[in-house]
Amino acid sequence: MTSALRRQGLTIVATLAIAYVASHFFRASNVTIGLDLMRDLRIGPEALGALTGAFFFGFSAMQIPCGFLFDRYGPRRTVSGMLLLAVAGAALFTLAPSWPVLLTGRALMGAGFGVMLIGSMVVISRWFPPDRFSTMSGMVLSIGLVGNLLATTPLAWGSESIGWRGVFGAMVAFTALATVAVWLVVRDAPPGHPFLARKAESPREMLAGLMEVLRNPKLPFILTLNFCNYACTFTVQGLWGGPYLREVHGLTGIGSGNVLLAAVLAYQVGMLGFGPLDRVLDTRKWIAIGGTVAIAAILGTLALSSRAPLWLAIAAIVGIGFVSASSTMVMTHGRAIFPDRLIGRGMATMNTAVMLGVACMQTLSGIILGAFEPLAGGARTEEAYRTLFGVMCAVLLVAVAVYGRVADVRPSDELRARAG
Repeated sequence: MTSALRRQGLTIVATLAIAYVASHFFRASNVTIGLDLMRDLRIGPEALGALTGAFFFGFSAMQIPCGFLFDRYGPRRTVSGMLLLAVAGAALFTLAPSWPVLLTGRALMGAGFGVMLIGSMVVISRWFPPDRFSTMSGMVLSIGLVGNLLATTPLAWGSESIGWRGVFGAMVAFTALATVAVWLVVRDAPPGHPFLARKAESPREMLAGLMEVLRNPKLPFILTLNFCNYACTFTVQGLWGGPYLREVHGLTGIGSGNVLLAAVLAYQVGMLGFGPLDRVLDTRKWIAIGGTVAIAAILGTLALSSRAPLWLAIAAIVGIGFVSASSTMVMTHGRAIFPDRLIGRGMATMNTAVMLGVACMQTLSGIILGAFEPLAGGARTEEAYRTLFGVMCAVLLVAVAVYGRVADVRPSDELRARAG
């Protein structure tokens, strides 16, 4: 590939990553404004958990259909079209007068943004060699996490200044502009790539390809960790981390936002560190296992620590942010088990597990916290949060035990196969 094509590839991936910022902002915003939504709409933790999970139910519902669309029509048309749906959902959420309308808008956002990560990964797999996949995916996630940054202290500050609806309105406009940029800049593959000369598959052939993906013997083990890993970390980082710091440790909205901001920064540092680590250590499986066990250990510490000091709670949330970057290795491992012609459907299937796991865990988390009698002022007790952390620790350890049975796919193996 010439230097001009490499630059074009980088520009395309950067454009997708910038659009991905909006997805991260909207999915993570409830961790900062969750208590405000509960107060304004007079809903409990169960309803907030369902509202937050709706994004991920919508997200996961679109993964398999979008996998077909990626392989048939390409990322450019698919991502641009679905981002229009995300804009509509975000606008509905921003203007919503009641919880049911908020729920509908959030589900539509999830469905629209559901194409962003996999679309970026499909583009990366066609514009860059396999040994650069993890690094480039890490770049996309790192840039996208600017949205998480905006959903912490800036959102808390903006909500106090102009209200959360004003902040959301600005992000709706940003998402619309990003949609236009994706259409103008993104190209599905470099010149001469087989995808550009492909013969369009019939519906029967597309379904047969999906069945081929689902029959892959390595897939169930990878899906198990996909389902549980991000689900547990994002339930802390994207929903209950802020309320935990405010209700148990007495931080203000901006104070908890600052901690969440530090956690997102730690995640970005982690992405830069974990991204190329598979080429350094020549493994993906064991990086994913090590990172997941570390997250489980942190959650277990919170679960077992009665009256945990504030410094421990802050260190735990920031630590989870850093180590959770290792989850990219699970997706990188999964990408390696599929041929290029099935990349869209394969990656979409794995991301379905990721987002369905988040939706289920966030809904379950609301049920767990809601099962405990709140304090006089309505706040959740430390015991309720400790129980939630303990459940998530157990879930991760079970997932690691299952995932540990799958064979690794090392970068060196891929390079030898390509050279041969």
